[in-house]
Parts: sequence; C-alpha cells; structure tokens
Amino acid sequence: MKTKVAIIGSGNIGTDLMIKILDTSNDLEVVSLVGIEPDSEGLSIAKDRGVETTHGGINDFLKMDSYKEIKIVFDATSAGAHKHHDDILRKDKKQIIDLTPAAIGPYTVPVVNMEEHLNEPNLNLVTCGGQATIPIVSAINDVSKVKYSEIVSSVASKSAGPGTRANIDEFTKTTAKGIEVVGGAEKGKAIIILNPAEPPMLMRNTVFTLCNLANEEEIRSSIEKMVTEVQKYVPGYRLKQEVQFERFGSNNPCVIPGYGKFEGIKSSVFLEVTGAGHYFPEYAGNLDIMTSAALGTAERLSQLKFS
Repeated sequence: MKTKVAIIGSGNIGTDLMIKILDTSNDLEVVSLVGIEPDSEGLSIAKDRGVETTHGGINDFLKMDSYKEIKIVFDATSAGAHKHHDDILRKDKKQIIDLTPAAIGPYTVPVVNMEEHLNEPNLNLVTCGGQATIPIVSAINDVSKVKYSEIVSSVASKSAGPGTRANIDEFTKTTAKGIEVVGGAEKGKAIIILNPAEPPMLMRNTVFTLCNLANEEEIRSSIEKMVTEVQKYVPGYRLKQEVQFERFGSNNPCVIPGYGKFEGIKSSVFLEVTGAGHYFPEYAGNLDIMTSAALGTAERLSQLKFS
C-alpha cells in the first residue's frame, strides 16, 4: 500500500509537489492539501484531482478524518509558520519534511546523507541552492578535504515568489551552514541572485571550492558520479561545462578575505537545472529541485520506514 501524505502550503511549491506525487509516485498517496487562501489555484487543482482540501490552515487540518492515517507531512509554507507546525506535528508523531529555511531538523540532501536521518522526526531540505550545490561540495570533499566553498545561485526573478523573497536572509545563512554540515566544507558562503532577464533564465549554480592538493581526475570523476546520482530524481540537473581547476602553492597562494592564505586546488563547477514542467515552467529549476528532493526523500522514507 502507498504511504499516505499531506502537504501544508497550497502555493507554487505545494502545488507542484502535489502534482509530482499524483503523476509519478508509486510509493506515496496525497490525501490532503492544506492552505489559508480559499481561492488559491493549488486548492482548486487539488479538488479537481480528488485530493481533500482545507483553507483553514493547520487547525482545520487537525480536524480532518484522514489526519490519523497520514504518515508524512510536507511543509511548504514559510520559516516562521513551520516553527508552529513543527510543535504540533511532532506531538502527533508525524514524519515532517520541511521545504522552508526554518532549519529545525537536520539538513538533508537525499544523495548525501538521507539514510543517516531515518529516525529523525523532522528533515530539513536546506534550500534550493543547497540541494543543487551541496552534492558537489560533498563529492569534492570525498576526495580531498574542502577548506572553503562559495556558491552562487542565480534564478529567474519570475520564479522567486513572495516566500522566496521574504526568506532571502534565511536562504544565505541556511545554505552556507548546509555547505559545512552536509557538504563537509570547513567554511561555507552562499549568494543568491534574482535575475530579471527576459525570457527567464534557467537556474544556474556556480560552486567554488578550495581543497587540499589531490588528483584532479579523481575530483572530476567524483563530481560526475554525483551529478548522475542527483539526476535520478532531478533529470534536468547537469554540468554546464567541464570542471575547471587552478593550483595554488607557496609561490602563488590564494588569499581569501576572512579566510586567509590558501595553498591547494581551486575547483570551479558550473551547473544548470531545468525544471520538469509539472506545474512550474521549465525555467523554474530552483523550485523544481526542492519538490524533487522532497519527493525523493519521502519515497525513500516510505520504502525504509513505513513499508
């Protein structure tokens, strides 16, 4: 039997996730979509697809007949709202998958550390930039210790809704910490750019890392293997061009403000993410990668924890 799930948040993220599960998942069944805007398109689509809905927020969600049957709850609201939802859902022993930057539960990136957190009640999916770049930092760190990593996520302005814009500070802090905690870098930094270009650009991510001296082909191979793993649940994820390397020694050290002198290898990795086009347009890869990561995480939980 499929694992019953619910989604809190009937905006773009919640709606895309619902459609993904309905159309592609063999392990999950969407029972409820919970919102606070009665006229939201997401709730309308849910009703048309036979999914139970409410616009009364979590309070009405708790009163639904199906609530007791639900094993996994996705939160696609905001960092502030999630703190309240987490308090309630934990008491009822629901498995929570957090798509906000609240960072209450452990940072989780499916291809890097999913199975370490199977018994955690709340799994935090970091950020869209984190889901795109942390696997690369981890792949490099598997070969040689990453001393410093800086990532730049550029997304189409049209794909950044009110929730994204309201949580930009949380995005940078959460992503930087995820680079360290999950990716393994000693020091991480994150930058997000909302690009107003027309037609809208695809999500682009640049990952810079400084690691100890190592074999460059081993680093390249580790990165390419990781890209293949991410593509299993995010088909539009790809390397934009060849990985670039630069060596720094005692005669030409790299100086980083706030970090100091560095001797070793600088790796530059350029990524592009095309959305799957379920609900979002294809240029909204930043949103698609979050819902894809949520789906991949929940399916793994279903197979290992609830089957």
